[in-house]
Amino acid sequence: MEEVISNFIHDIIDEDLKKGRVQEIHTRFPPEPNGYLHIGSAKAIWINFSTAQKYGGKFNLRFDDTNPVKEDDEYVNAILEDLNWLGAVPNGGIFYGSDYFDQCYAFAVKLIKDGKAYVCDLSPEQMREYRGTLTEPGKNSPYRDRSVEENLELFERMKNGEFPDGSHTLRAKIDMASPNMNLRDPAIYRIVHTSHHRQGDKWCIYPLYDYAHPIQDALEGITHSLCSIEFENHRPLYDWVIDNIGFEKKPHQYEFARLNVTHTVMSKRYLRELVETHLVDGWDDPRMPTLCALRRRGYTPSSIFEFVKRAGVAKANSLVDIGLLEHCIRDELNFSAPRRMVVLDPVKVTITNYPSDKVEYFDVPNNPNDESAGKRRVAFTNELYIERADFAEVPPPKYQRLKPDGEVRLMGAYVVKCNEILKNEVGEIVEIRCTADLETGGKNPPDGRKIKGTIHWVSASHCEEADVRVFDQLFTIKNVADMEEGKSYKDYLNLDSVQVYKNCKLEACMKDVSVGERFQFVRNGYFCKDSKYENTYNRIVTLKDSYPVK
Repeated sequence: MEEVISNFIHDIIDEDLKKGRVQEIHTRFPPEPNGYLHIGSAKAIWINFSTAQKYGGKFNLRFDDTNPVKEDDEYVNAILEDLNWLGAVPNGGIFYGSDYFDQCYAFAVKLIKDGKAYVCDLSPEQMREYRGTLTEPGKNSPYRDRSVEENLELFERMKNGEFPDGSHTLRAKIDMASPNMNLRDPAIYRIVHTSHHRQGDKWCIYPLYDYAHPIQDALEGITHSLCSIEFENHRPLYDWVIDNIGFEKKPHQYEFARLNVTHTVMSKRYLRELVETHLVDGWDDPRMPTLCALRRRGYTPSSIFEFVKRAGVAKANSLVDIGLLEHCIRDELNFSAPRRMVVLDPVKVTITNYPSDKVEYFDVPNNPNDESAGKRRVAFTNELYIERADFAEVPPPKYQRLKPDGEVRLMGAYVVKCNEILKNEVGEIVEIRCTADLETGGKNPPDGRKIKGTIHWVSASHCEEADVRVFDQLFTIKNVADMEEGKSYKDYLNLDSVQVYKNCKLEACMKDVSVGERFQFVRNGYFCKDSKYENTYNRIVTLKDSYPVK
């Protein structure tokens, strides 16, 4: 990955290095394994990984698996696959929050002994009532002044499984009158009688994120804990945990704006619901914003990181047009993707003045933007396929494709003229009969006449068949957060967001295409061989770029 442009995070690091606050930069990406990563996760990965790389530091992957209810090895493996695909190698190591449960427990005992934590019997509803509001201070729990000995005994009994879920919590003793709600004696341990995907049934109490995360950072030697802006109000609690446990080397938290993209959702809850209710074809449905979906659709790691870089690193939240993401992959594939002629909606064309037993080959560039890509040989015969949309029996004004008595160039081959149309009993065109100007093979008409239209084609006897899936945005609304009152995000699902073309006609050279290979289907867009459905291609992005790039 190339060195990134400086941003406010790097300005902070530059100052820390200059003043000797740190000697080596150490960052981390701490996903919770309760779902699949999405394009917003890519921003956090890029910021942490590229920052460590820029300063010659270390980058950790740490699974935040402190909540066993929704976590699973499926998500762990998916996250590992995504990071490997992105090339964001965790050179500092791969860790699990659950590996620190013993230390978290020991530090909680220390806080109890120091009079800075207590066991509370309030129910979740009572805790919310005692917590107060943004304008009114909270009230002390009636259990706040328990003795150290009683708290130690109760906490031990919590650990031993003597109490049911929700009956007790361990709370930090901070300040119920604090203007920051996160400092009003937050819970730092809760009882959850659920097996853990790594720890099994060893524990029935689990540390909460705001308590466990700073401990994990400190134990791993993280210097800059970079996270999204919603954790800004949690930073005082992060610092309180670090200071009151007494770590000598203290990590510091810094926040950046989340990545929000138009016409999609980033909420794991929404994404999981779409999957579980079968409104999409799994986590890797190419319409989803997950990294596995973008990979399946044909996006590249470099295009995703380029998108994140162009979207910028700032403190203020913003909504980024998905057109920028499309521009980044389109710009890359314009120079890297081989060209192929593929007819999505075929109609048969017969060249009546061309021998039925003749096969002619034309040399066509693989990529006009890359001479080193060379050329390929495309077979021409008297029976072809063209796009049904490239013929109009009653053409509109200025129509430059094939029409009755009209001429058009077959890309890289002959100029042909439509002489006759054959229809079936319901009036559908089943065959177009043409004559070819046999003096125009790969060149202009010798008589100097101008041929304005050029269309693509495939030989009927020298072609392959495949299905092609064309995608639109998953949501009809630009910003799902702007949905009308009383409506659900599901009300804005685009019911026409996928169109499947069956038995499309492909050039014969596409017989042995590997999964994941990308091509430009000339005049149709950029496509990728699907990893889920056999002999199927997904459209990555259209050819037309409407995004205003400076």
